[in-house]
Amino acid sequence: MPGNVGRRMPRLEDDRLLRGNGMYLDDIHLSGSLHAHFVRSMHANARIAGIDVEGARRAPGVRLVLTGHDLGDLNGPLPLLGPHPSLLAPRTQRPLAVDRVRYVGEAIVMIVAEDRYLAEDAADLVQIDYEPLPEVVEFGDARRGDRFVHDDIAGNVAAVVSQVRGDPDEVIRSAPHTLALSLDIERSCGSPLEGRGVLADWDPRRQKLTVFDSTQSPVAIRQGLSRILDVPLDRLEVSAPDVGGGFGTKIMLFYPEEVLVPYAALRLSRPVKWTEDRWEHFISANQERGQHHEAVVAFDDDGRILAVTTDFDHDTGAYVPYGIAVPAVTGTHLPGQYDIAHYRYSGRVLYTNKPPVSPYRGAGRPQGVFVMERLIGAVAKRLGTEPWRVRRANLIPSSAFPYDTGLELHDRSRAIYDSGSYVEGFDRMLSHVGVEAFRERQRAARAEGRHLGLGMATYVEGTGVGPYEGCAATLNSSGRIVLEVSVPSQGQGHATTFAQIAADVIGCAAERVHVVTAAGGPTAVGHGTFGSRAAVMSGNAVAAAAQALRTKILAAASVLLECAAEDLETRDGNVFVRGAENARVSLADIASGANPIQYPGTDRPTPWVSREPGSDAPVSLSATEYFRSGQWVFGSGAHGVLVEVDPGTGRVTIDQYVVVHDCGRVINPLVVDGQVVGGLIQGIGGALLERLTFADNGQPTTTSFLNFHLPTVDDLPPLILDHLETPSPWNPLGIKGTGEAGIIPVAAAIAEAIEDALSPFEFPVTSMPLFPAEIRTAIDRTEP
Repeated sequence: MPGNVGRRMPRLEDDRLLRGNGMYLDDIHLSGSLHAHFVRSMHANARIAGIDVEGARRAPGVRLVLTGHDLGDLNGPLPLLGPHPSLLAPRTQRPLAVDRVRYVGEAIVMIVAEDRYLAEDAADLVQIDYEPLPEVVEFGDARRGDRFVHDDIAGNVAAVVSQVRGDPDEVIRSAPHTLALSLDIERSCGSPLEGRGVLADWDPRRQKLTVFDSTQSPVAIRQGLSRILDVPLDRLEVSAPDVGGGFGTKIMLFYPEEVLVPYAALRLSRPVKWTEDRWEHFISANQERGQHHEAVVAFDDDGRILAVTTDFDHDTGAYVPYGIAVPAVTGTHLPGQYDIAHYRYSGRVLYTNKPPVSPYRGAGRPQGVFVMERLIGAVAKRLGTEPWRVRRANLIPSSAFPYDTGLELHDRSRAIYDSGSYVEGFDRMLSHVGVEAFRERQRAARAEGRHLGLGMATYVEGTGVGPYEGCAATLNSSGRIVLEVSVPSQGQGHATTFAQIAADVIGCAAERVHVVTAAGGPTAVGHGTFGSRAAVMSGNAVAAAAQALRTKILAAASVLLECAAEDLETRDGNVFVRGAENARVSLADIASGANPIQYPGTDRPTPWVSREPGSDAPVSLSATEYFRSGQWVFGSGAHGVLVEVDPGTGRVTIDQYVVVHDCGRVINPLVVDGQVVGGLIQGIGGALLERLTFADNGQPTTTSFLNFHLPTVDDLPPLILDHLETPSPWNPLGIKGTGEAGIIPVAAAIAEAIEDALSPFEFPVTSMPLFPAEIRTAIDRTEP
């Protein structure tokens, strides 16, 4: 499909958004709206002996105060997304806590008032009698046996996830060399520019509930709300307006607020709105990352990796709303691009008194890559060789694809790498880095007292999770193509990439294609935006729907041009008779053919095309098609990073970063670059700046951007970005997802670079993120 696909086309949606014409949730104002505020727990673990809300109910402007007791059966456990046999004791949150709170920030009381200020004033009048309990904050607390997040769950174990390939324990026992590492990655969070938010309106005359939700999955929210609130689907519409970032934080089904705000609108027959402030985001939005690994690697004298095992703890917080997805993805993605015949992972999913965990960009993959790449660095150090040599010796060859990892993903599908060229991608990265030239600079710098370091990492990214997405394509009366999809955008560029795909199929400019997210209404045809799936699933659905629409366009044009449809071709928004350029009709003329109008300056009206040729069926210039897949497709890449570390301050400066990335066929290089670079800058934040911390009593100590430092444009280093395209054989467009790729290997690559820079100090990097003070402290202990 030459033309639009593959073109570095500016994003169609950017002009509106950059001019401040976006419509985010808090920009939507409905007449008569009330505003909600939530009283949240100030204890990490406590029994609730009593709740007194009478003062709040009498406060000025208050229209509704709800406790869990007021909700009755509605206050049951919220849905569990992704049930799995590995879940031994799944617990999900209730909309409002009744007799126990399990993390600071858990909602206890909902107050609805005429404005947010009055609701917050009324919240000060709520009195809650707490009986504090011993807190489970760290993994050691969870394992000690005398502290419990849920009293009926021994050891605080929610699940155990494990798989094995080959016989790693026997190989480790007999291997020429083995080594073990203890490794940690700390908690972090998505921090989208726009927090969560919900606005709901119940119209008693039309008996219709309309919900606006800053969510990545309005279809799932609509279906769930219909069941929970007992509102028929045909009387319920859920839509995601412009969403100011998601990164997985807004994928949840459900947060308590997403149930309670619509419920309050039903109760009051008035619009009810809630928008999350930044403090609420830090204490009550879902988080991710926290894991501790005990990993072992077996290898031979040539650096061939013979076996790997990891036993790890995964911090799931107080509840497990998203099943085992994150720890299972860690386990299945840990071997990455390396051909390791013998492998085992076993992860304990542990409850703690912290906010619940659900996927955050990368979703378990950064942890797995960090472990695998730290093992490779340790192997290279033991053998006295360069880490890149160990990596290259263990890469899966191109001849091995499709490559069956022997592992099962958390949705029960098989982890089979569909395509790739890992050696070529790695060699491109090496060429861009220039290892030998860097080593010369490094030696010269050390002679001057400066410490430069080189780090690398590779990864795979399972993308395109099913089961399906759909697209409805229509040719409207102005000759524009309208695409309705169910994957809302949070910055991914759907309006551009889907337009490019449809434009090439139909034969028009991408600017003539308009993409609409009809995600939460009766025309919903899919699931949502998560798991790097939109381009794979919706992109192929768009191509199928556009092809079906093109067939109908040609059928209609054949009547107008009085020829057979197979003699026609489309180009530049027109349909031509092949070999007769002057015999043509525009898409606009075709669209108006069912309603003939004589336009000024034309000789005759457009002929009436009321029936399909050879049929009594009316002309329908629209088509709906679906793309279904039960098999993930795997993107991949290799990163290289050059850093300088100041031993006096511990500051890390990134001098250059290299990314070689493979997402199959590239629809729009500009959009892919944006996704990869966006992930990269988030990865830098996760490696050097961002860490959620908690006091011993479970109180969060990072509750604003004053002590949780996001990366800025100043943290983006000089960058070399290179694309490698190995089309996937498992979808017609040959594409793979790319939304999470950029973040996955960043912490691992930077860790190796820091360790390399500080090799004279024998400074091992075993945890991420790593702050300057920690580097300085470690150097003080190991001065050469």
